[in-house]
Amino acid sequence: MDPEIAALAGTAGTTLVTLMATEAWQGVREGVVRLWRRARPERADAVSAELEAAREDLLAARDAADDETEDELRRDWQGRIRRLLAARPDVADDLRALLAEVAPEEAPAAPVITQHATASGSARVYQAGRDQHIHER
Repeated sequence: MDPEIAALAGTAGTTLVTLMATEAWQGVREGVVRLWRRARPERADAVSAELEAAREDLLAARDAADDETEDELRRDWQGRIRRLLAARPDVADDLRALLAEVAPEEAPAAPVITQHATASGSARVYQAGRDQHIHER
């Protein structure tokens, strides 16, 4: 998958779940359902119901200080959006427009990290986007 599309899906999933607990939720939900209605109309009503269920789960998790559930919801919606974009890359611009419309201005944009490496001979290359632990013997 195109790294830019993967990054867009990550940002969209995180933004979606973050905004589930705000006053902007109804507009965000309508925008996401509209996106699905365009790309996969047969799934739009189910996605609408799944969004409402996810919101209820998120609100309950926040009341219980359950960060794990919130992280799980983010990953779930990132994956759903990534699969939608993989099947219908033509809706990426619509998703970008929705994010520009609803994303909180105070939230920084997710950084895009690109790594390139070349190894030759018996050389080794270790790259990580986050923590990395190497144990050699």
